[in-house]
Amino acid sequence: QVQLVESGGGLVQPGGSLRLSCAASGRGFSTYHMGWFRQAPGKEREFVAGILANGRKTHYADSVKDRFTVSRDNAKNTLLLQMNSLSPEDTALYYCAARTYGSYSIAVSRYDYNYWGQGTQVTVSS
Repeated sequence: QVQLVESGGGLVQPGGSLRLSCAASGRGFSTYHMGWFRQAPGKEREFVAGILANGRKTHYADSVKDRFTVSRDNAKNTLLLQMNSLSPEDTALYYCAARTYGSYSIAVSRYDYNYWGQGTQVTVSS
């Protein structure tokens, strides 16, 4: 069983920054491919960023490319998402997710991830 706990969300003004963290339980974190997703009210949950288990490759949604950076610290069982130049369109509940099976690749579909955190709210507003 994998438990994921997100933190770091909050209210920020447009143009501001936030850093989200996701703490994972257990000893298998370094073997999990990880992703960040978000869901705004009335919308589907969408892929934001992903990172391979070894941290050597990342992938981003076009909407966040060049503004967000995903990283991980396998020694600390932690996944991070640095978000810069935030806009109101980034307002959503942000989830971290783990994929513990399958090919060595970054999945962009929510259905490919088998463990999820409870989410942390990010609100961008003046």
